[in-house]
Parts: sequence; C-alpha cells; structure tokens
Amino acid sequence: MTTPLTPDDSAASSTPAQAHHGARAHSFNAAAAQYAANRPSYPPALFDALEELAGRPLDGARVVDVGAGTGLATVRLRERGADVIAVEPGAGMAAEFRRTLPGVPVVRGNGNALPLAGHSADLLTYAQAWHWTDSALAVPEALRVLRPGGALALWWNTDAHGVPWIADAGRRVDRHFAHLNLSAERRDFDARFADPTGTLDFVHREIRWSRRVPLDTHLANLGSHSVFLTDTEERAAAFFAEERRHLLSVFPDGAVEETYDVHLLLATTPTD
Repeated sequence: MTTPLTPDDSAASSTPAQAHHGARAHSFNAAAAQYAANRPSYPPALFDALEELAGRPLDGARVVDVGAGTGLATVRLRERGADVIAVEPGAGMAAEFRRTLPGVPVVRGNGNALPLAGHSADLLTYAQAWHWTDSALAVPEALRVLRPGGALALWWNTDAHGVPWIADAGRRVDRHFAHLNLSAERRDFDARFADPTGTLDFVHREIRWSRRVPLDTHLANLGSHSVFLTDTEERAAAFFAEERRHLLSVFPDGAVEETYDVHLLLATTPTD
C-alpha cells in the first residue's frame, strides 16, 4: 500500500471512522524508509501483462505513476523503457522517492485532482494506490489526462491466502484488529470496485509470484502497513514478538517464503 491519495482530511473528518481512515492515510510518511526497504516489488510477468493488455510496449511510453510512494513501481517501469513522471501526495514518501530516484520528476498531487495537462499520458498506473482515491473523481481525471487509446492500470500485491502459513498469519492479523473488521476491506478486484459508474471496461489479470526474505524483513514489511503504523507501540510490539515465534516454527532457518497474487485491472480509453 503506497501513500494514499486523499487530501489532508485530518481536521475535516467528522466521524471516528473518518478520523481513523485519515490517520491511516497519512501514516506512511513517517515510515517511508521502512516502506522502501522492506515492501515487495513486482514481478516481470506483471509488466508483460501490462504491455499485452494495453496493446503497446512500455518502451517510449509516457507513463504517470500516481501514488508512486517511494518508487517501487516507478523503478520497474523505467527499467522497461518508460518515460515516467510520478505523482505523490505525501511529503515523507516524496522525499524518499527523490532520494532513491533523483533523476525522475515527482510532483505533489493526488489521483482525485491530477496536476497534469489533459491528454498528456499514454498510461496511468496506480500501484497499491487506487483504493485511496474517490473513484467518482479519479476516473474522470484519468480520462482527462490520458490520450485517446491510453490505458489506466491498477494493481496490488496481495497475500496468497491459499498458502496455509499465509492463511494462518492472516487470521492472526484479523484477530489482532478485530475491532477494525479488516476482512470487510478486502476488495474483489472487479470493475464495480475500480469504477462503480461503469464508464470503463476493465480486464482483470492475476499473477502469482514469490520472494524469499529474512524474517526481520518480512516483519518490517508487515509493520509498514497502515493498520500497524497506527496501532499503539505496545500492542504492535506484543503482536510481532508472538508472530516471530509462530513464523520460526514454520521457517526455522529464519528465511520466509512470501507468496503474492498480483491483481491487475486495466482499461483502455476510446481512440476517438
């Protein structure tokens, strides 16, 4: 989950739920270095699928990476030859982005009101970010900024809950945050989620991949999610101490095999 695409709503929130959402939305900025060092990147197969569904190569494409965070997706897009500009609302995340990718332009802004000229991009990408937008605003903005025949691509790394140890770990997280009802937040990655108005015709592609990381990296990755960033230090510390014990029983050598399902949603704009 990259830094969110909501305006500064901390003062304007009028309900406890909105206030908590706002706190989670801004929590990444204080943990940008942790995020950059421990979050998973994305597999080459994702970008193969992106090119296939968009009907054009990334090489030479004008790409806007919205909610770029620390640049995890931006790096991969640049490796494929894309000409990338990043849009990032959070000061802490943008600072980490500039440190990591000093040669890539990054502008402060959000997906609900993109600070970009109309019909200026071949591709808009949202890596771990679309769920922080208001799609009723973000879809029209995407259509405004994309060139005819351009594409809007949304994707997420999600835990592969079909893997037994990941399912067990997920249940422990759900119990820890039972008061938040995290299961209700899990999206189904269909067009109704991406664009409730039905303006765009999204195609869904799912790609499984994995990485092997030290246990400390895995726990730091987990701790970089907004629910833990906004948890109390005491509760989070107790959870991670217990989680370390659980995971060492599964991975006694201390190397964790993380498995992800990347969900890609892509829609192209009309050519005329």
